[in-house]
Amino acid sequence: MRFLFRPDSGQTPNLRPHNLRSEIARIEHAVFSKAPCDLVWKLFSDWERWPSFTDIYGSPIEWKGSPWTPGSRMQFDIARPVRARMDRVITICTPPRCIAWINHVHGYTMEQWVLFDHYSGGTRITTWVEMTGAELCPEGHDVSAIVKGLLERFFANFCAECDRVAAALQEP
Repeated sequence: MRFLFRPDSGQTPNLRPHNLRSEIARIEHAVFSKAPCDLVWKLFSDWERWPSFTDIYGSPIEWKGSPWTPGSRMQFDIARPVRARMDRVITICTPPRCIAWINHVHGYTMEQWVLFDHYSGGTRITTWVEMTGAELCPEGHDVSAIVKGLLERFFANFCAECDRVAAALQEP
């Protein structure tokens, strides 16, 4: 067993397996909606709509604490790519500008931000995720690519819904 030296307590055993390495990956994605920022936030903050944007949800979204309040928890099961429980802690929420949270799922920790910016008569929606876990490519599966694909699908469908609602509100 290897030992680490800590000034406050002398030598302590290094309990982390020596073959376990932690990696960090950053994923960024942006989409544009014709809908105004306030409407985009209103639709985004309606978490009951989220299952219509992607097929990963394996259970309804549950909240512990007041929704969208820093410190509150959003929890749900995902059905794919693996069955797991998502535990999301809201860290920042400034409607309609941005939301941030920390995700814990299946041995990974992810910080995610979603930003809503006024852009040329609509809204630019930008999200970025920084994730870490024991291994980001277990058994040849690139977790970063999987998460990026999930983000792209969710936000493409979300954007389409924002555009649809915005167009419907403008009809006479």
